[in-house]
Amino acid sequence: MSNFLERATVPADWHGKRLDQALELLLPQAGIRERRRAWEHYIVLVNGYPRPKGYRVQAGQELSLCALEATAVEEIPTQVPEGVRVVGQKSGFMAAVLKPAGVHSATIAGRPGLTVEGALPALWPGQHARLLNRLDLPTSGLVLVALSEEAEARYKELENAGQVEKTYLALVLGDVSEPFTVARALDTADRKKVRVRDHDDYSFLRRTSVEPLLRFQDTGTTLVRVKITMGARHQIRAHLAAVGYVIVGDPLYGVGTEGERMYLHHVRVSLPEFETMVVPEWSEWDQWGLDKETI
Repeated sequence: MSNFLERATVPADWHGKRLDQALELLLPQAGIRERRRAWEHYIVLVNGYPRPKGYRVQAGQELSLCALEATAVEEIPTQVPEGVRVVGQKSGFMAAVLKPAGVHSATIAGRPGLTVEGALPALWPGQHARLLNRLDLPTSGLVLVALSEEAEARYKELENAGQVEKTYLALVLGDVSEPFTVARALDTADRKKVRVRDHDDYSFLRRTSVEPLLRFQDTGTTLVRVKITMGARHQIRAHLAAVGYVIVGDPLYGVGTEGERMYLHHVRVSLPEFETMVVPEWSEWDQWGLDKETI
C-alpha cells in the first residue's frame, strides 16, 4: 500500500513558484503558515525527490506528500547527486537538468558514484526519460533529457540538421580581442586526450565559434562565449587549447592550470521547440553586467 497521501501536477502558470506556495495544489484549505509547517509532518517531494520550502517548481513536475511516520529512511530516493536539479521543462517533450562539476553525466558499468543518468528515474518516476547529451566530468551546466521517444527522435533530427545551438561560457588564459572560429578536425579515438588535426573538418556541425565578452587584465584571462551545434568529445577544450587559449583549470589540455575547478559551463541550449539557460555558480553575473540578452 502506498504511503503517498496526495499528488498533483504543477500547471504552466505556476512555473517558478516556491514549493511552499505550490503546496496549495495539495492542501487547498491550508494557509501559507500551515503549508510552511508541512515539512514537520510530511516528506514533501517533487518528482519523487525531497525538496525544501524555497525550491522553485517547474511546470509539469509532480508534487506529492508522504507522512513522516509512515516513511522508512530507505524509501526516500537517494540516487540524485547533490546539486543536480531540473531547470527547465516542456511537459511530455523535453527537460534540462543542471549538472554540477564533478558529477558524471552517464552511468557506466563498473564506475562507482551517482550520475545524472542514474537520477532520471527519481526525477521523472515512471516516465520515459533519456539523456540527450553529455558533459565532461569537470564541466558544469545543462544536460538535456527527452521525456518521450518522439522527443528523442526529434532532437536527433534537429541536431543533425544543425538546428540545436549550445552556448557555453569559458574563462580562458590570454587576451581574446575579437571573435574567431575553429574548424579543425578532431581525432576522438579511444584515448584520454583528443587530438586536433591540421586540416579542417568537412562538417559545419563540428565548428567552435568563440566571442570575447569580458577581458580581465589583472589576471590575464578572458571570459568568452562559445557556440557549437552537434559537438564532439572534448571539442571546446581541445579546440581552444589548440589555438592558444586554454580554459582556466583544465587538468587535461592545460599545463599548470589545474585548480579547484575548470571554468567551462554549458549556459544555454536553443532548439525550435525548447530553450533554457542556467548561469554558472562561479560567475559574478550582476557585477559583470551580463544578462540573458548578453548571452
